[in-house]
Amino acid sequence: MTTSAHTRGAVFALLATILIWAYSWVVMKQVLAHAGPFDFAAIRYVLGALVLFGALLVLRQPLRPPPLLPTSLIGLCQTTAFQGLGQWALVNGGAGRVALLAYTMPFWAVLLAWVILDERLTPRRWLGLGLAAIGLTCIIEPWHGLGNPGSTLLAIGGGAAWAMGTVLSKRMFQRHGPTPLNLTAWQMLLGSLALVVIALCVPQRAIEWNWAFVGGLAYSVVMASSIAWGLWLLVLHRLPTAVATLASLGVPIVSVLLAWVILHERPSAMETLGIAFVLSGLVAVSGLRLRRG
Repeated sequence: MTTSAHTRGAVFALLATILIWAYSWVVMKQVLAHAGPFDFAAIRYVLGALVLFGALLVLRQPLRPPPLLPTSLIGLCQTTAFQGLGQWALVNGGAGRVALLAYTMPFWAVLLAWVILDERLTPRRWLGLGLAAIGLTCIIEPWHGLGNPGSTLLAIGGGAAWAMGTVLSKRMFQRHGPTPLNLTAWQMLLGSLALVVIALCVPQRAIEWNWAFVGGLAYSVVMASSIAWGLWLLVLHRLPTAVATLASLGVPIVSVLLAWVILHERPSAMETLGIAFVLSGLVAVSGLRLRRG
């Protein structure tokens, strides 16, 4: 296969990944009509972890866990907190809005990497943070009383937790060098076990084991947590990192559009302006440069 064919395949994989992950936010919103947020998150990520361990066996990668304490911390941030808070935010928040606020993760990651990893804040990153602050202000519209403050804070908190997990993962790779699949599987397993404990302790509606719930669960586990993850690895392997960064730019925007079409969650003019600022900030923070062909 030629290099151009490899590149075209990776671009198609990138587009598929964006669409799968974006639609997963709509699915996550829809399943709340049939289950509590923590029950769904716990079942989804226990099954997702089992799929990843199956992939480790198939690919003959080591099953030995990375150092358990830092791996547990990553799992608590990246799986328990991010997924739990995100799903909880969807109870009262729109899918597009929650996805957009959760995907402010790169901004929090820049700040946390500055504090924890001593990564310098360049002028480009300061610009991105400033644009993000303007965008979030437009989306939240504090002059209207924050809309639904609980959902807003939960979604932003989920993005911040995801950022902490990302920074801790980077430190783990620097110090111990686990394979990405091995670390992802173990952190997801440990994080999902914490979600199970939360689901057992927090009163929720009974799960309706109907086709809508099973279908949403299957999509979340098979498509969003397994196939899309494999496609993402392909993208990272074949495309430059700057191009792959488009995934983090595209997912929340496509989520907003899908929520508009499917769930009739039409963004206001101010939210649309905020989306534009957040997107510009993500471009600045990621370092993505648009060159003429």
